Amino acid sequence: MSNEMLSQEEINALLNEEAIELTPMERDALGEIGNISFGSGATALSLLLNRRVELNTPSVELSALSELIRRYPKPCLAAEVDYTTGLKGTNLLLIQMHDAAVIADLMLGGDGTNPNTKLGDMEISAIAEAMNQMIGKASTSMSSLFNLRVEIAPPRTRVLSMKNLEEFSAQFTEDNLVAVVYFRLVIEGLVDSQIMLVIPYHFAREMAKTLIDADEQVPMEGKMAEQPKNRRKPVGQDEAKMADGSVRPIQFETLESVPPIEGPSNLNLLLDVPLALSVELGSTKMRIREILELGIGSVIELDRLAGELVDILVNGKLIAKGEVVVIDENFGVKITDIVSPFERVNNLQ
Repeated sequence: MSNEMLSQEEINALLNEEAIELTPMERDALGEIGNISFGSGATALSLLLNRRVELNTPSVELSALSELIRRYPKPCLAAEVDYTTGLKGTNLLLIQMHDAAVIADLMLGGDGTNPNTKLGDMEISAIAEAMNQMIGKASTSMSSLFNLRVEIAPPRTRVLSMKNLEEFSAQFTEDNLVAVVYFRLVIEGLVDSQIMLVIPYHFAREMAKTLIDADEQVPMEGKMAEQPKNRRKPVGQDEAKMADGSVRPIQFETLESVPPIEGPSNLNLLLDVPLALSVELGSTKMRIREILELGIGSVIELDRLAGELVDILVNGKLIAKGEVVVIDENFGVKITDIVSPFERVNNLQ
């Protein structure tokens, strides 16, 4: 019998411990979370910077934190985010210093071509605001994605030297293993680089499981028709689309009772009349005191749940309902339900 000590892998095998790995399904789930949530975050950042911002489809890998420190450019800017409701854990968004400096320069009114890479307090504050808006938008998308309310604490933004593990919080150093979601960051005419979302291993698996469970529960609860409403860019949801289409004929029954429009030539006279079309996400009532206390970064809670349909109005009158989507870099609304012609005529009177 050998007197050599057992390796950690051998000990794990003897104890029949769970293999330290991400399954293909978990990797796909993390990629989808990154693609959908931070895709919407890129749109928010684009509005802030007044530049086209792209975060291309991410890739996912499992890595030792110490190895990540060795490979990543030094120093870098980090935005650490704690999930407080719905999910419990921490994420870390890492951005290269030059890219962070460009974002800060644009936030402070510059053109981003000659940024100050020695970030001062003002630049750090500007980047913190950009990260707050971007990650806040991403967490809102996660609420729709997971079918549960997801809330985060304000991101903690700081410069990391990326030299040792002591710089990281205990959630990351506990087992020195992280899931890394890589994004290609493109800021129009200024940046073509890479950013990383770093997630502690066990929290990454929890996030993946939450999404997988949400996907599995929808058909089991008979809610397949509702699933497209909760995804900005649904992927592989053919069954949900079919279920959604099967509901449509019920709404068309009212068409039989609507008298045909007489005199098509009279209708032609109105076809070029301009109308104001608007989309209402929701509403709320606030006191004057509360309105005066609003500032950049304030959150206003509306009278609708995340993922709920929005109202489509013409001249202030309801004509349809739909879901918010993103087309290229622009917001759009996909119509999912149309008010009957009889009700539309009455509403427009």
